[in-house]
Amino acid sequence: MARGCPDASRLDDFLKHLHSNTARQVNQLDDTAGRQVWYNFWDSKLTFQRSYLARLNYVHQNAVKHGLVRVANQYPWCSASWIERTASPAAVKTIYSFKTEKLKIADDF
Repeated sequence: MARGCPDASRLDDFLKHLHSNTARQVNQLDDTAGRQVWYNFWDSKLTFQRSYLARLNYVHQNAVKHGLVRVANQYPWCSASWIERTASPAAVKTIYSFKTEKLKIADDF
């Protein structure tokens, strides 16, 4: 159990269960037993709001970086359009102001 956050262990258990079950189902659909499905998944414990916001901006800008869309809110599997619709303009401006080029995030896409 994570120190100071008693519900964190439930999330860890849930993710293990989710990854295991979905990997089996995907492999069964593709008739590919034993293939690693979630091999590049990792999680990080973010302890500072600035770290969270920088990574949120990174996630939003990733589809743009890779040329999938011109603007983050155009990518349908990204929360950018939802945040732009529901958060205050000041919050959106704050998120998008964080630089992402100094983040140490593996990106083999």
